[in-house]
Amino acid sequence: MRLCPRPALPVVAAVAGLLVLTGCATGLPSTVPGQSKVLSVVAAENVWGSIAAQLGGRQVRVRSIIASPAADPHSYEATASDARAFAAADLVVVNGIGYDTWASQLVAADASPGPLTLTVGTLLGLGDGQNPHRWYNPTDVDRVVGALVADYQRLDPADSAYFASRAENFRTVALAPYHAVIGQIRARYAGTPVGASESIFAMLSPALGLNLLTPSGFLRAVSEGTDPTAADKATIDAQISGRQIAVYVYNSQNQTPDVRAQIDQAAAAHIPVTAVTETLSPASATWQQWQTSQLVALRDALAAAATGGR
Repeated sequence: MRLCPRPALPVVAAVAGLLVLTGCATGLPSTVPGQSKVLSVVAAENVWGSIAAQLGGRQVRVRSIIASPAADPHSYEATASDARAFAAADLVVVNGIGYDTWASQLVAADASPGPLTLTVGTLLGLGDGQNPHRWYNPTDVDRVVGALVADYQRLDPADSAYFASRAENFRTVALAPYHAVIGQIRARYAGTPVGASESIFAMLSPALGLNLLTPSGFLRAVSEGTDPTAADKATIDAQISGRQIAVYVYNSQNQTPDVRAQIDQAAAAHIPVTAVTETLSPASATWQQWQTSQLVALRDALAAAATGGR
């Protein structure tokens, strides 16, 4: 997907003025010691919003700005309603790493103390130019879980034990099927060569033990909406025609002409093809339901390749 340029300064200034006028961004909310409260949480994307809602349970209300599979977080343009939601929130969750620049600018535009903000890239020590799709990295997801719980406990210390219990349940029960499929793929297919359409899959393949052969330059170019090099495309063509890869994984929300051509080439070579998406699909799914479903489809594609079903 295309990384869009930052909005012009007048736009940012207008948003800043709107945030100040709301009169709602007052920094960390004042909580009476020992008094429970329901936190207002706004997530830039529903991939993080789903996790935030599950960890917070009855003690949070979560709104995700990007909640449609048809929306592109890279090119999304913030609205006045989004600015008001950010300003009124107790906690804002932003991906960062150049992925949702519009959200980072809303946070930066607030001249008041503002809400507590969790920026995933900052948490992980990553900056613009690095792979932003951290919700596909199991280790990074676990770190975000820990940070969210810590922020909830800071904002609502009276419910600290409740949040800790929610986190434990999320890690050991809700994520159990997700980790089980990861373990199955790693145990059965570690080292299997695979191809992919973009850098989303580069976040997940190491956890699965798969050998991603697609040139990193091609993966990044497709993700960022730039033209892949002729050399990278030739390498992928050779990998597919020579059946050097067992499975081809593509982002169904970002099918460029080059990607569509590779899907057709893989089908002609009888290489199983399976899809992933950038945001929750369907939008009503939980993060783990969505991820587990995609992993099961990948496991089935690897099984088909291993048994000659290509």
